[in-house]
Amino acid sequence: MIAIGGAIGTGLFYGSSWAIETAGPAIILTYIVAAIAIYFVMRALGEMSVEEPVSGAYVSYANRYIHRFVGFLNGWNAFIFLLATSAAELNALGKFAQFWFPGLPIWVTALVAVTVMFVVNMVGVKFYGEAEFSFAIIKVVAIISFIVFGFAMIVFGVGNGGQALGLHNLVDHGGFLPHGLSGVFLSLVMVAFAFGGVENLGLAAGEAKDVETTMPKTVNATFWRLLLFYVGAITVLVTVFPWTSLSGEGSPFVEIFSHIGIPAAAAVMNLVVMTAVLSAVNSSVFTNSRTFYNLSLQGNAPAFLGTVNRKNVPSRAIMPVFGTMFIGVLLNFLMPDRVFAVFASVTAFALVCAWTSIVVSHLKFRKLRIQNGQEGAIRYKMPFYPYSNYIALVFVAAVLVCIALLPDMRISLVVSGAWVLVVYIAFRIYTHGKPERIPDVPTDGRLSPSRPIVRKN
Repeated sequence: MIAIGGAIGTGLFYGSSWAIETAGPAIILTYIVAAIAIYFVMRALGEMSVEEPVSGAYVSYANRYIHRFVGFLNGWNAFIFLLATSAAELNALGKFAQFWFPGLPIWVTALVAVTVMFVVNMVGVKFYGEAEFSFAIIKVVAIISFIVFGFAMIVFGVGNGGQALGLHNLVDHGGFLPHGLSGVFLSLVMVAFAFGGVENLGLAAGEAKDVETTMPKTVNATFWRLLLFYVGAITVLVTVFPWTSLSGEGSPFVEIFSHIGIPAAAAVMNLVVMTAVLSAVNSSVFTNSRTFYNLSLQGNAPAFLGTVNRKNVPSRAIMPVFGTMFIGVLLNFLMPDRVFAVFASVTAFALVCAWTSIVVSHLKFRKLRIQNGQEGAIRYKMPFYPYSNYIALVFVAAVLVCIALLPDMRISLVVSGAWVLVVYIAFRIYTHGKPERIPDVPTDGRLSPSRPIVRKN
């Protein structure tokens, strides 16, 4: 549910308008291709998480298997990732709230949401888990209901006077590929943003019981559910409603119910999409605080971030997370109309770094196991290795090319490049003269401020 909560949120309920406008009905193909590539990323992470379950996941693996700087970069990418994601999601949340309160400033909604999430995450991981499950189950039920209702409209004409809609909306308005294959390609950026969050699967491995059983189940179930939710929901969206009629304001899911004259359903769906965004923000707090915690254990962040309170919550690591989120609130006060597009593309860059690190770390991880004669002992193997790794790498490279080609998003490469330079300078200064430390793989499934630390050979 952490993975679903993180992945099904603003990208689907809000960013899908931009993606549909860019690709037309062919956006369905983009989601299918992206889902396959993301599945390979999840499987790579799943294999490593089963063998080496650590709180910090891909950050820890990058530090261990690629280079200390890569782990440092991925860990501190959490800062810009958190800033960009929270700013974009809080912006969408504020716009959803304006469905009922048109005059309500976006930053006010953002401030209330951040404050509530702070309380939830400071109470303890169990309360966080219960809250995240509740948030996630609401949007899961809503998406399934939307798909079922849309199928009934398409086949039986439910909500359309008994006249079956059929599939004509897929081809009537400029064809299935109105912008050609280039539109399908360019829409990869927002689709990648929509799938962001799946990399957080492994972050809970260090706190999960029976990770050998739960992680494979989670990876497989998450993939099929995301495929159903994304591809199913988007297919229904562009089939029951002309893609050219979407305004791009608010959520297209809410817009559909408004246009077909079911205002009560539109209001309910708006509440659902707000819950979806809160779920994604809640998931982001958990995952980023564990990232900062793991950075501390590696010696790549101040030691005080690596302590936990009496409830076993890394409370000090949570504090900078909320400090960053409040900056996102400030950005929504200063530039409410530009926040979403700009920071969605910055988020896509951070995702590319994370996914690339996962895939490359897995290549090194598997190579080392093969050299040591341990490949046969791996309990949850990545399928089609190493070709699946290369497919995933081609996908993330394509996302970068798309960002470079889109004028409105190109600025994110400049921002991200400057950020990498700043992080590298900080890395050289902070790690100068300090030995590299790698946390031992936990055996008790719990965070610990006193977990043994060893030097890398």
